[in-house]
Order: sequence, then C-alpha cells, then structure tokens
Amino acid sequence: MAKSALILIDIQKDYFPGGKWELHQIEQTAANAARILGQARTADQMIVHVHHEFQIENPPFFEAGTPGAEFHPSVQPQEGEHKVLKHYVNAFRDTNLQSLLEQNGVTDVTIVGDMSHMCIDAAARNAADIGLNVTVVEDACSSRDLEFNGDVIAAEQVHKAYMSALSFAYAKVVTTTDYLASV
Repeated sequence: MAKSALILIDIQKDYFPGGKWELHQIEQTAANAARILGQARTADQMIVHVHHEFQIENPPFFEAGTPGAEFHPSVQPQEGEHKVLKHYVNAFRDTNLQSLLEQNGVTDVTIVGDMSHMCIDAAARNAADIGLNVTVVEDACSSRDLEFNGDVIAAEQVHKAYMSALSFAYAKVVTTTDYLASV
C-alpha cells in the first residue's frame, strides 16, 4: 500500500521581496505550496519542511540565525510536522530525510518549493534514484533569472527547462489545480 509525504523545500524569507535572493513569482508559488500544505494537513499526510542554512562565511542568503533563513509564514511548520535542516543543495545529502521517509514507510513524495533549478531538481532526482515515486508541483516551485556565458536566461525558461527534464524520467510534473483535483 502506498504511503505519501509532502516535502516543502526552502520556502524561506530570503527568497521573498525584501530578502537577499528574491525569486521570480515567489508569492504566487508559495501561495500554491500553502494550498497543497493545507490539503496535506487535512488528509493527515506526512509533512516534511526542509530548510537550508549555509555553513560558509558571508553566505549570499540563508545565513544561520537571520530572519531570512526562517520559514516563510505562509508555510510555517506546525506541531507534529517534521523539519529537516540541510547545508547543501540536495535535501538528502548529510540529512536524515531518507531515513525519516523510510522509517515512516513512505513510497510516494510530492515536492514543492525552491529553487526549481537547484534544490527541487536535486531532491526529485535523488528521491527517484532511491526508488520513491515522485510528483513535483511545478507552479508551487520558483526559480530566478540565470546567467551563462554572458547570456541571461529568463526565470520562466529556466523553470520550464528543469520541469521538462524532470518530467522525462524522474517525476510526474503537475500543476497545483491538477494535483489538488487528484488527491
């Protein structure tokens, strides 16, 4: 029998307006993540809040002990929900995330959060590689403009490229509306 968990990744204040590393359409994608979180709470689904703190001197964002590293109020963890602190892009690297999922018999994960091109991509691929069924809710994830070889790639294009790659072999990629209609 399948058992599912919702994993919310790095929905932290530094990614929002006024933060150190604002993401494209973050308020809209966080609102979608909050809708999915509300459904998961109603269904008494396992919920895991992953948050990132850099362990380097003068980090660009998510500095430990600063307001920017805190969970955004729209997805604040509640009592009984799991929290996982990470220090790398991949939420599974040097954390207890995999053992937490295994201990709870989780077979299916739904991933939302930030950034599409980094932490969402890494977690979805890792989850699939360890045998989990992965769903990524694409409009509950955000990215930002990137630069490569002097060219700026718009956040929308970065996001679409990563979602298309994940949907090819690693995850079922859906919208919030479609996800909520299917659970």
